[in-house]
Amino acid sequence: MADISFSHTTVLLNECIDGLNIRDGFTYIDCTAGGGGHSLEIAKKMGKNSRLICFDRDKNAIEAATERLKDYLPQITFINDNFSALGQVIKDLNITKLGGVLADLGCSSYQFDTPERGFSYMHDAELDMRMDTDSPLSAFNVVNEYSYEQLKKVIYEYGEEKFAPKIAKEICIRREISPIKTTFELNDIIKKSIPKAARIDGPHPSKRTFQAIRIEVNGELDAIKPLITSAADNLVSGGRIAIISFHSLEDRIVKQTFRSLSQGCTCPSDFPVCVCGKKPILKDITKKPILPGNDELENNPRSRSAKLRISEKN
Repeated sequence: MADISFSHTTVLLNECIDGLNIRDGFTYIDCTAGGGGHSLEIAKKMGKNSRLICFDRDKNAIEAATERLKDYLPQITFINDNFSALGQVIKDLNITKLGGVLADLGCSSYQFDTPERGFSYMHDAELDMRMDTDSPLSAFNVVNEYSYEQLKKVIYEYGEEKFAPKIAKEICIRREISPIKTTFELNDIIKKSIPKAARIDGPHPSKRTFQAIRIEVNGELDAIKPLITSAADNLVSGGRIAIISFHSLEDRIVKQTFRSLSQGCTCPSDFPVCVCGKKPILKDITKKPILPGNDELENNPRSRSAKLRISEKN
């Protein structure tokens, strides 16, 4: 592997830390520790009677966060796992005073910028895209083993790519000759599948397809709703959930899940009294998502699609 230290520019840092309303005496969870940027600021602010749990699927991220948070290690527990395990970890660690949960969804800059990880269409590398390098499913498996219908569905739904049928067809034709092994091979197939006019006027022709395959490989969307539900179930009153999303599919799930957990009675309007007994679990702190400011956009162009939503336990 290339000698690249784990680095990731932390997005919406101040907005997240302010939004979590950190108080001493509670446990906080960073579900996507990355290089430890958000985690470090939580640790600085949470006080000596608090605890921090740091999740990440990437072993390199855990190593980097451990080094970055070395002054606070007695108060920190690292979990090398998907945040879909949040509920079980809270139970196993007997966490009873959960004050806040943060998740910065998507990939880290390190993962994109390390060619060997196979996340980027800008570097020629073996098709991989696994956040957890021990996972059995890689981009190579998706590209070479999924059926035409499966590929089309993944690229269309997760990439919102209107040329998904053509791209899936060309992938299937090409892999009949020999397996598609590298990012540049896949890149070339995608380019040939998209009309020249769309390639000129739109984003990089491979952006949506690579995003879609990455989401499929890592099951990124499947874990968001369980994460929010587990957090809401375990937060103390006044505890907060802060979620940063980077594309519309993620943000839609966050928004809809927050909305569902913020609803009270669901009885028909013509019922004279409530019989469902449903009470709102959360309340929105952000009516609209918080977006990066101009300074952040200038310093970190990758933050341009970031949206932060925050909700509080009733």
